[in-house]
Amino acid sequence: MTPAALTTVALGGLAVSAVLVWRRVWGWRGLRAVRRRFPARIDRYKHAGRPRIRAALLADPEVAAAVAAHVGATGETVDATWARVRVYVDEIVPSFNLLAYYRLGYGVARLLLPLLYKVSVGHEPRAALNAIPRESVVIYLMNHRSNADYVLVAYVLSGRVAVSYAVGEWARVWPLETLFKSFGSYFVRRRYPEPLYHKVLERYVQLITRNGVTQGVFIEGGLSRDGALRPPKLGLLDYLARVKCDPAFDRPVFFVPVSINYDRVLEDRSLLRELQAPEDRLRRRDQLAEVGSYVLKVCGRFLLRRARRYGRACVNFGAPISLDEWLARHPGVLQLPREPRLAALAGLADEVMARIAAVMPVTAVAMACAALLRDGNDFISRAEWESRLADLRFVLRDAEAHVVGGERKSADTLDRALVMLTLRHVVTAQGDGFRVDRAQTPLLRYYASSIAHFLPAPEVAAR
Repeated sequence: MTPAALTTVALGGLAVSAVLVWRRVWGWRGLRAVRRRFPARIDRYKHAGRPRIRAALLADPEVAAAVAAHVGATGETVDATWARVRVYVDEIVPSFNLLAYYRLGYGVARLLLPLLYKVSVGHEPRAALNAIPRESVVIYLMNHRSNADYVLVAYVLSGRVAVSYAVGEWARVWPLETLFKSFGSYFVRRRYPEPLYHKVLERYVQLITRNGVTQGVFIEGGLSRDGALRPPKLGLLDYLARVKCDPAFDRPVFFVPVSINYDRVLEDRSLLRELQAPEDRLRRRDQLAEVGSYVLKVCGRFLLRRARRYGRACVNFGAPISLDEWLARHPGVLQLPREPRLAALAGLADEVMARIAAVMPVTAVAMACAALLRDGNDFISRAEWESRLADLRFVLRDAEAHVVGGERKSADTLDRALVMLTLRHVVTAQGDGFRVDRAQTPLLRYYASSIAHFLPAPEVAAR
């Protein structure tokens, strides 16, 4: 054969191999392999084409009524208002791809999370969770510590269910927007007052809920800037509850509280900057760049065999709440006008937050920071620090808190916390103890605040 013929044969062979690999990884064979490997619950409606969901929203009578109300209130033309609705629909509606969720999303999570953290599930009421009827619609309601929460919870739940998240505007940048939409997530504009937008969002949330899509919602509505749990937001909870107003919808709905905590939150310093100077808040791209730099640094250290993980990332689950039972105890709530209805639903939100708080993972760093905040001294002996940690253990035990690695001794807890605190120059070894950089008290308070609800007030307030 001539060289040209050999080249043609070789290129043809490569092309055939590429097609076969594509079919195995991303084609129907890949789909079959994913379903065998992940026997998770995949909600059928996630496979409904995006055009079908889009058409259902545009044909929704309540959306049409909201368009008429918007035209009457603003004087905008009907055509312009419908064009606005189509923009909202295109922005909100995702395009779930099972292979992207598991091949790409799970693959990235499986690669990066173990580099960054030791991931664990500390508490899970298995009997209560297993008692949820199979036909139920399950909504995971979570606290929000880090932008890594999305990946962490999806990774933990990957063998059980594929979760569709309500995602904030921070991720509406390329390529994250495309990725999140392929994972089945929908975007929510925070602090956007227009009633028309909220009606479109409400009807989408209720559409997927009626069709049994498992969702993940950060009930605080945003990241905690000071480390403590934030008051719950009621908007999405109201949308979810009002799906029960549809007489044709008879499936049970359960809310599962999820509590998340870390030994190190990747964005902690930028969150503290926003707390102290809200006007200096980083733009979305800058926030992503900051988190991305951490990930790249860790990958670089791993390649150079100098990797050091950022401690624990722990997810705990609380006892599920039946929406149907709650509504039975509060009859007529959903028929109330908006303001009194939200006031009543605040009780449900508070119950969810109480269950999230009750199962908050108590990490070694949070305990060590709380112990340091018992006074304002800039030096602490190791013996004194261990003694304070031992005292905290008694308090936490009485509060029935879930301590990560609770079987460890105080000395072991301190050693684990010191990995992070010395790496970040919060403390420096000196003689038989440690010099504490009190300029970093806000950082100490940030981590201690995550477990403040278990402790007496003086434990988390620097004097």
